[in-house]
Amino acid sequence: MIASRPSTHSAGIKPIELVIFDCDGVLVDTERLAVRLQIELGAELGRQLTSDEVVRRFIGRSKESIIDQLTERLGAQTAGLWWSRLIRRHRDAVDLGLDPVDGLPEALAALTVPTCVASSDSHEKMRHTLGRTGLYDMFAGRIFSASEVPRGKPAPDLFLYAAHRMGVAPAACAVVEDSGPGVAAARAAGMRAFGYAGGPTPAERLEGPATVVFDDMRDLPDLLAAR
Repeated sequence: MIASRPSTHSAGIKPIELVIFDCDGVLVDTERLAVRLQIELGAELGRQLTSDEVVRRFIGRSKESIIDQLTERLGAQTAGLWWSRLIRRHRDAVDLGLDPVDGLPEALAALTVPTCVASSDSHEKMRHTLGRTGLYDMFAGRIFSASEVPRGKPAPDLFLYAAHRMGVAPAACAVVEDSGPGVAAARAAGMRAFGYAGGPTPAERLEGPATVVFDDMRDLPDLLAAR
């Protein structure tokens, strides 16, 4: 089901020359895993969380943003312990098995414009998750991390940096995201946002101006073509 459809091409709107993909929840099916691990860690470390709270507070945000939130509520020592346990458990879970997002291989095969990755994740983590799913070599040399810019999502810095590195004007870029901070960052960068609602983030949190919300990755090539 498509939650909202794009309009057809309008005069003066640049055709899409670059598709920028988020990583977790867009390329690799990790967001539900991340939500489960955050809830488990909250129970262990004194911060009871619901899945909705995890999505609102943590999904799509940088390491620095998450640690800042945890430090404010639990102190720096507990925040550091939380993060170290999260990274270890996430790696262990990924090593047990990880798949691309459903429909992603078909979508990538149908795209005819250049692509890249811009994620809040570290390069090390993306090498692991993308490598585990066989996607790393497809994007190698075109992978950008929030660690390379001053501000993470919802600031536009990362997407503007990716566009600059790829030599494409922001107005000619489309961003595929699955989080509220991610689509907000795309809009702030002056890019067209495509909010993937097939994961834990509800469709209504992805909606907004210059944004198409969809829940089947196989629909992405047609949606991009319509813009």
